[in-house]
Amino acid sequence: MNKLHVKTGDTVVLLTGKFKDKYKDEKKTLKTGKVLEVSPKEGKVIVEGINMVTKHVKPRRMGEQGGIVKAEAAKTKIPVCLHLDHGNSFELAVQAMKAGYTSVMIDGSHEDFENNIAVTKKVVDVANAFGIPVEAELGKVGGKEDDLEADADTNTDPQEAKEFVERTGVSSLAVAIGTAHGFYVGTPVLDKPRVSAIKEVVDVPLVLHGASGLSEEDVRECVERGMCKVNFATELRVAYTDAVKKLLEEKPETFDPKKLGVVAMEAVKEQVIARMKMCGCDGKAK
Repeated sequence: MNKLHVKTGDTVVLLTGKFKDKYKDEKKTLKTGKVLEVSPKEGKVIVEGINMVTKHVKPRRMGEQGGIVKAEAAKTKIPVCLHLDHGNSFELAVQAMKAGYTSVMIDGSHEDFENNIAVTKKVVDVANAFGIPVEAELGKVGGKEDDLEADADTNTDPQEAKEFVERTGVSSLAVAIGTAHGFYVGTPVLDKPRVSAIKEVVDVPLVLHGASGLSEEDVRECVERGMCKVNFATELRVAYTDAVKKLLEEKPETFDPKKLGVVAMEAVKEQVIARMKMCGCDGKAK
């Protein structure tokens, strides 16, 4: 269930993530339902029309995260942004703003076009009062990003992108061109000309999600065609984990978690520096 807070009486969208195959027959006819009972300890949500057990998602400790990042950011002269990635609801986006996040993403790509516009516009209206930029997503990037999973790849239509930006007032737009979150099974085939086509009709920065695993040539060309923000996540997690594994293999007697964190963060830092240089954004902070 892609909700941080679910209570009795809420209307929810059913059958996402790992449940879509188990309940595929119901999915064809049952799109939404009323929550009748919530049992957080058991991870159970009983919805009108179906009784299902779902993954219980705990509320994120946004206040603590915001405080930590703000304290660390004060130590450097380089601008630091605390960004909510793939916010899956209006409530979560507002929670992030109140917690001190300086940028939010509302991902309504799992909705139809009109509902995506509606929820994005709603977030933008609140964000304007906070003076916070909003990123949205149009089209569906494949793979899985935390608990949001796309059923299929649907690339972004340039004219829909134009209408979407005009009607929502969004600050930046993540577009789908054939990338996917997570690991690529084969060689990704990107519709790079689509980036140029979208860039011609919208006046906001474009965002590339699912960049982990792409070739340097592909990323550079996407940037040249108009991508202004490039998201890398999976490969940073791999760098972190591999560094920990390497240390434990070389020094199995290591037991201090701080030492694990030191080598892991260094590995992530090196990967980030390499990706910044690849995208051509190093040395451009103002």
